[in-house]
Amino acid sequence: MPGAHRGGFSRLPTAPVAVTVESAPAEPGGEFTPDDTQWRPDEPADFHRGLGTWALAFAIVGLVVSLFVGWGFPIGLIAVVSGIIALRRPLESRAVAVWAIVLGVVSILYSAGWLLYAGFRANLFG
Repeated sequence: MPGAHRGGFSRLPTAPVAVTVESAPAEPGGEFTPDDTQWRPDEPADFHRGLGTWALAFAIVGLVVSLFVGWGFPIGLIAVVSGIIALRRPLESRAVAVWAIVLGVVSILYSAGWLLYAGFRANLFG
């Protein structure tokens, strides 16, 4: 009769089941070879690279814009913040991230100089 008691249990119903790879054949009655595995673990997700490159691109654009107008400082801020984030990521190029931070800071300084110059020309500072 199905489900009839057959002499007791040797383990708890929630206990782990011992599974060994060597004892599991690929087909009923066949030999197991490691190439016959039906499952493989997923490849680890790679970090997306390129944030340092984007930071450097923003820094260069911010520097060029700040040479002509003072309102280009948000581009430099984006470059500095994304450069700092790129420094903390393991696969990003540190040299590219450092260049992005340095050029971003220079573009912010140029923008601040243009804004101060415009403020003095408009007699906003005394």
